[in-house]
Amino acid sequence: MSDKLETIGRSLVQHGPGNDRVYLMKLHPGDAPDIVGRLDGLASSRGYSKVFAKVPAWCAGRFIAAGYEQEAAIPAFFPDGAAACFLGKFFSVSRRLEREPELVKKVLAAAGAEMSASRPAPLPAGYAVRLARPGDTGGMAAFYRQVFATYPFPIHDPAFLRSAMQEGTIFFGAWEGEKIAALSSAEIDPPSRSAEMTDFATLPEYRGHGLALHLLQLMEEAVQSRGIRSLFTIARSYSYGMNITFARNGYRFGGTLTNNTNISGRLESMNVWHKALPGRVAS
Repeated sequence: MSDKLETIGRSLVQHGPGNDRVYLMKLHPGDAPDIVGRLDGLASSRGYSKVFAKVPAWCAGRFIAAGYEQEAAIPAFFPDGAAACFLGKFFSVSRRLEREPELVKKVLAAAGAEMSASRPAPLPAGYAVRLARPGDTGGMAAFYRQVFATYPFPIHDPAFLRSAMQEGTIFFGAWEGEKIAALSSAEIDPPSRSAEMTDFATLPEYRGHGLALHLLQLMEEAVQSRGIRSLFTIARSYSYGMNITFARNGYRFGGTLTNNTNISGRLESMNVWHKALPGRVAS
């Protein structure tokens, strides 16, 4: 069962036992004075072991004073030039302890060695990369069910995918003939003029063809035409492939979110990568 989205005041929050956390996805400025207490109260009442918040830098001090730690940051994320701070508060020792510290270091070292923009190899014959459409959502949901045993959002549900498309998320896919080989999405937030590059998945038999890089570069072209200025992703910190993909395409490492997300059946740490589109950095 996926965690649920709801509002606290006018701020968007996701919470539930699946990820065993509260996630403040979007803070409304008017909620800033009491949001920390309300998030902590929700976590305590439900027995969650982490609160995770993405907030503008001007609000971060309220969280840090209440025992939160800054796990990652994106400079000049918001149109007014404010950074985005990713803050975490742990309610158990085990949740705070990184299970695979050496693996996280090795993945980051491998990605750091390839931090330069790169064009992917040409698509093999018979492949096509394109924007996904509402009529594709049945196959997309089945594809995501095949790839992910668990996921923080219900991308295994065609209705959720159609609703996300209607609300402005754009999905892209790589097909071999009629079969989906890889998928991804860009979740666009017009007020912050940002997009989260997410939901990447490739079937095992199609890995090694650079499909994720093809999708990422196609998504960047699409969101830039929509006036987006700041890109980011929250990538699995144990995945060599995804971290290298973002590093190769000019993204910078912003920090690691420890034991943050239930994906593929277990809690995993996540790496934040970010990129400002050319000519669109806040002054």
